[in-house]
Amino acid sequence: MNELEIMTAVRERMHQMIAERRAFHANPELSGEETETAAFIADELQRMGMQVTIIPAGGVVGVHNGNAGQPALLLRADMDALPIQETERHAMCERTCISQNPGKMHACGHDAHMAMLLCAARILSEMDLHIPLVFVFESGEENNSGFIKLLPFLHEHFAIGACYATHVRSDIPTGTVALCKGPATSGGFGFEIRLKGRGGHGARPDLAASPIDCFAALHTRLNGLRMTAVRPDQILTYSLGTVHAGSRPNVIPDTLTFSGTVRAYDVKGVADRFRAEMFETVRKTAETFNCSAEFLHAPKPIFETFNDDRWRMRLLEAATSSLPEVRLTDVSPWMASETMGAYFRLWPGVLSFTGVRNPDKGCIAGHHMPEFDLDEDGMMAGAAMNVLAALEWNRLPEPVPEGYRTESLEELLERRL
Repeated sequence: MNELEIMTAVRERMHQMIAERRAFHANPELSGEETETAAFIADELQRMGMQVTIIPAGGVVGVHNGNAGQPALLLRADMDALPIQETERHAMCERTCISQNPGKMHACGHDAHMAMLLCAARILSEMDLHIPLVFVFESGEENNSGFIKLLPFLHEHFAIGACYATHVRSDIPTGTVALCKGPATSGGFGFEIRLKGRGGHGARPDLAASPIDCFAALHTRLNGLRMTAVRPDQILTYSLGTVHAGSRPNVIPDTLTFSGTVRAYDVKGVADRFRAEMFETVRKTAETFNCSAEFLHAPKPIFETFNDDRWRMRLLEAATSSLPEVRLTDVSPWMASETMGAYFRLWPGVLSFTGVRNPDKGCIAGHHMPEFDLDEDGMMAGAAMNVLAALEWNRLPEPVPEGYRTESLEELLERRL
């Protein structure tokens, strides 16, 4: 098969790819619980003749042509769903398939990621290649738990030269693929902080140390910190997702807990510095209000997914000449975060975006929303790009450049959202 035959091969397998995506969608499993999903994928990869390893709470790894003495290409999809109750209709009509597991939903497109990579794996497993291909189906991407188990295994067992992955995007039209220059997704960190004060009766606030008053001041200061700790030309977002305190209107509570996330396209230059100043602001503000601060969740930021430009340009040129049916475009990077940022600190990589937006079919809702749905026709371009990446790497594999790895494996495993 040459590159010009890729779309034909994908089209021949389109029915199976859609069927598998719908099966994944109907049977979603949350982060770290993807046992049935992993078992299905492992069986399919074994049917293709691959050597397969299931890494508990990490994912599934299948290897094609593992004895080839060349740097391998790693192709990744993620497997986990979200704790969201899916609506029976999306933006326009009833869905083609719906989750059968109440409160669980593939609301980010991981069902499509798995189906596209399995389609590409079937095509590539039938080809005579001189490079190894490492197919990775990652567990727990949403809560950053799976890559902690996967990266040590991959680092120890394979000589990986490059990575490729794609993520569907609901704001890009079906049939379109985007390869961003520089960061494709942001890095960032999550936080959960408990303020401890001294409770009391609402009639005598002077005898209490209210964590609610402390939080009110702290909320204002943290929103303002974005203006004083970050240069105007740098991008960083700070947001809260939860605030919990008290149970009665006339009782001042002892504690208040709040949580949120911070995102940035430059972790070392922006997010790391903001995190240090943010936590110092929390401590000082708590002291001012006679409270203390307990950091329940405060990991180092996960890295941004920074596309390697040489590998990106190779893929752009190959796609332009070999996939005329795929519309290539440039889009703004995504403020969402991705565990591929850790992979890309070890090996050169590209994360592309596959368009699945189609207003005519009602596929317009954003990711992580109960109404989210994707145009399955968009998977054709995503599967084709997986195949193209493998064929392009097979044409000219390269070792990881000297001095490329700037972080140790241990450092990467400490970072998560």
